[in-house]
Amino acid sequence: MSSRNDTLFARAQQTIPGGVNSPVRAFRAVGGTPRFFARGEGPYVWDADGKRYIDYVGSWGPLVLGHADPDVVGAVCEAARHGLSFGAPTEAEIEMAELLVKAVPGMDLVRLVSSGTEATMTALRLARGFTGRPKIVKFEGCYHGHADSLLVKAGSGALTLGNPSSAGVPPEIAGHTVVLAFNDTAELADTFAAIGGDIAGVIVEPIAGNMNFVPATPEFLATLRELCTKHGAVLIFDEVMTGFRVGPQGAQGLYGIRPDLVTLGKVIGGGMPVGAVGGRRDIMERIAPLGPVYQAGTLSGNPVAVAAGLATLKKVLAPGFFDALGAKTKRLCDALTAAARERGIPFSAASAGGMFGFFFRETPPASFAEVMAADKAAFNRFFHAALAAGLYFAPSAFEAGFVSAAHGDAELDATAEAAQGIFAAW
Repeated sequence: MSSRNDTLFARAQQTIPGGVNSPVRAFRAVGGTPRFFARGEGPYVWDADGKRYIDYVGSWGPLVLGHADPDVVGAVCEAARHGLSFGAPTEAEIEMAELLVKAVPGMDLVRLVSSGTEATMTALRLARGFTGRPKIVKFEGCYHGHADSLLVKAGSGALTLGNPSSAGVPPEIAGHTVVLAFNDTAELADTFAAIGGDIAGVIVEPIAGNMNFVPATPEFLATLRELCTKHGAVLIFDEVMTGFRVGPQGAQGLYGIRPDLVTLGKVIGGGMPVGAVGGRRDIMERIAPLGPVYQAGTLSGNPVAVAAGLATLKKVLAPGFFDALGAKTKRLCDALTAAARERGIPFSAASAGGMFGFFFRETPPASFAEVMAADKAAFNRFFHAALAAGLYFAPSAFEAGFVSAAHGDAELDATAEAAQGIFAAW
């Protein structure tokens, strides 16, 4: 039977590189045809053929309330009626900034931008402008957007496509980026001892979500905070994915460690393009128009996108929200693990708040090397069986998954039942 997904993909490849507008959507890691979605509601999405899936991607994280939440859609429609964009200040931007400053520890000032990549790029420029130093430290497998200096041993689509770096990045730029092993405290200490005076900043995903779900150890982050303080480097937490996803204060709230700068995205846009960078007042006051570090964006703080984010955050920050969301996510992970291990299949899963990951290995990985050692062929096999069963997981073994508040007992039970069937036929 002819599939409209196949037809659309063939058509897309005539005018769009690879047929997709972001690489991981292409299904090249798992094989097959990408699903073209027509609509979403609550925990479900429907593809171009009309097939319904329980969605565990959630637009890669922002849809913490599920698809087409009525309050979010209502806020967007109301904002759109007053104008789509002004390129000038609006009161909604102030409300968003006030909410973020109140919710996120150590965020004295915040600059709204239009994407997570833009937020991390700005954070690096601020770190260099504040310290007057050239070098940035990042960690293997952590993805911080597609800015030139960060596409060195990155995660996300760069891993999925088998390209640890990107063509088009001059060696002179990449040479200012120092890449270390994630969760390797000894290597971190050695690096600071050798070049600490040249390090402008360190950027890290406190819970990596772009080599799948890999939390930093408390010791690793504590050492990172201590060394940055000692050597005068700016500690940047990339919480584009974890911010308002793993807890009301993001990952820094779970670890009790305060960075100097934090980048946000995903949830604060509620499904629309919004990002933010914020942190210590003395650093943030270096950004234009107050200081010499230039950053600008015509659509920064777009009123329609900000309306979506505000409507989302007001619900997400309600008491008990993350307790309920975390319980659902843990239930999913426990069900998948039990279904696999009942059949003797090496499998492990872990979660925080509404974010999770699973691996075809006995224990959850703690490093990039351990992620790469997991059975990717088994993941691909599971992915396609799940897709056939009406479950939509990320089409890559290197991407975290997401549960929304809209996922209920029916969806979690159906997922557990489908997983049992998949592994029974393994």
